[in-house]
Amino acid sequence: MTIEFGRREFLGGAAAIGLLGGCTAPGPIMPPALGGGLDLAGTLDIIANGILADFPEVATSLGVDTGARAPLAHRLFDRSLTGVAVRNAHARERLAVLRDLDLANLSVPAKLDGAVALAAHEIAVDGAAFAFGDQINLNNDFGYRNTPYVVNQMGGAFIEIPDFLDSKVTVRDADTAAAYADRVDAYARNLDGETERMAHDRALGVVAPDFVLEKAIGIVAGGAAEDPARSVILTSFQKKLAATNLDPALGDRVAASLRERVRPALMRQIEELRRHRAVSTHDAGAWHFKDGDAYYAWALRAATTTNRTPDEIHELGMEQVRAIQSRMDAIMLKQGITGGTVGERMAALGRRPDQLFPNTDVGRQQLLSYLNGQVAAIRPKLPNAFATLVPGKLEIVRVPQSIEAGSPGGYAAAGTIDGSLPGRYYINLRDTAEWPKFSLPTLTFHEGIPGHIWQGEYANRAPLIRTLLAFNAYSEGWALYAEQLADEVGMYDDDPLGQLGYLQSSSFRACRLVVDTGMHSKRWSREQAIDWFVKTNGDDPASVTGEVERYCSWPGQACGYKVGHLEILRLRDHARRALGPSYDLRTFDDALVKGGSVPMTLLGNVIDQYIFNSKNA
Repeated sequence: MTIEFGRREFLGGAAAIGLLGGCTAPGPIMPPALGGGLDLAGTLDIIANGILADFPEVATSLGVDTGARAPLAHRLFDRSLTGVAVRNAHARERLAVLRDLDLANLSVPAKLDGAVALAAHEIAVDGAAFAFGDQINLNNDFGYRNTPYVVNQMGGAFIEIPDFLDSKVTVRDADTAAAYADRVDAYARNLDGETERMAHDRALGVVAPDFVLEKAIGIVAGGAAEDPARSVILTSFQKKLAATNLDPALGDRVAASLRERVRPALMRQIEELRRHRAVSTHDAGAWHFKDGDAYYAWALRAATTTNRTPDEIHELGMEQVRAIQSRMDAIMLKQGITGGTVGERMAALGRRPDQLFPNTDVGRQQLLSYLNGQVAAIRPKLPNAFATLVPGKLEIVRVPQSIEAGSPGGYAAAGTIDGSLPGRYYINLRDTAEWPKFSLPTLTFHEGIPGHIWQGEYANRAPLIRTLLAFNAYSEGWALYAEQLADEVGMYDDDPLGQLGYLQSSSFRACRLVVDTGMHSKRWSREQAIDWFVKTNGDDPASVTGEVERYCSWPGQACGYKVGHLEILRLRDHARRALGPSYDLRTFDDALVKGGSVPMTLLGNVIDQYIFNSKNA
């Protein structure tokens, strides 16, 4: 069965393109002037500032928590039941305003911006109907991780806030030092807010699988057992104080907060996690709790911005695996790699000593040096794929050891708008055997350049509302497309094993479609999912185990990658046919990244406008 994605199948209709009326009165977060004479861009700027007020960390991550927004530098987003309710009310208020805007002509940039904001708020408000978990797709820092489980091995305050304070918060003077300390106090409150919500969700029967809880308990317990004096929160603050010649005694407040507030809050959270563990089951899929099927349908919609059913996505994954592995088989035969299935041969290749870095500190440093070499090698080739270039400021770092047990293999965090802080590409080095050498170039092109970090710098040049709103299918679809661009500009011309790694990565993302829908819709067990994945794609079993458990905690998220990638390729073919000899890959890629993150329902509008402009240039 062949499955094709056509534009008619993506979320659309009047609601998606902004032709709905029925505006309600703006809520208290909206100034009285909103809707009363402001132009569209001005209205969207106010809405953007409302989002920043709900998620203050985002203002810091983007480097815009200054001037009138400086008070945001003292706050964290509220993870309590009350905080969630307030943010949901704000989203409903903004949605009402957005639905009343005239967004009929999406060739006008500001109207496209409004349509993007409308689509994001519609998804968010629909997700708020579920009285459990985290539906936070409006948060540019963590919006990819919609989850039914408030705390899990992948996300929660303990996993997210220490790294945020260490890597994103700048201390320049006494006020910003006080802001840092205020956020440490808020961290303790957020831990208790999560614990409150976990107890609430447990009463609803929304409890994570036992294996998720075991890892989460271990990670949080490790934090609670740590000497506060050794916490990255305190040591990072002390370094920042020293770098700005501020009084080191300012660290005393943070140290006291860690001892007297944060550590007790972590202990309370562990106790609630243990209550969850006592009533948990081994069931991997969202189907195991009430409204789980409806939640998964929403999660798939949020992750892919399509209305595709789990069965359709499952079959798409199977089809893609077959097609990609056919290409892999042809390369293997040319290299004399024979005997066994594609998965078995890739597994054997991944165990070859010449493909492994030592699982030591020295080996990890060698691996990081290799990644930096890949970035340096692709930079001179980027003019072949883009007409407009950005600096691509990038730092490659190890995932913090305190959270690596539950963290994904690699992920990226964008830099600030002004470029003062580079983007970061994190790689999980808990075991270097999970990263055979042939797999590393593609991961680097995905997370770094020309993937997430590269695309993020174009996003940082967009109007604020567009910088704030990211869609999983676009972001991850772009990153898979970036992997393909690396192949197309010649990064594997003399590296057939690297090209195999690229294709295995592509097959890996296709396997995700099968496994995610398998567990959440077809009631596969965790073990069934791991076994199928390892046998089919030949990946390291330990790495696959972490991946499968990730899909349990973030239902649907892993399906956005291939869905977004395939839509980009469909639109590229459309542009090539429409423009004929005048088609230029560089200007097409410019249109994709400069058009910004959009739901799949609107990506076609971006490319149609590119085609129109190219024909009339």
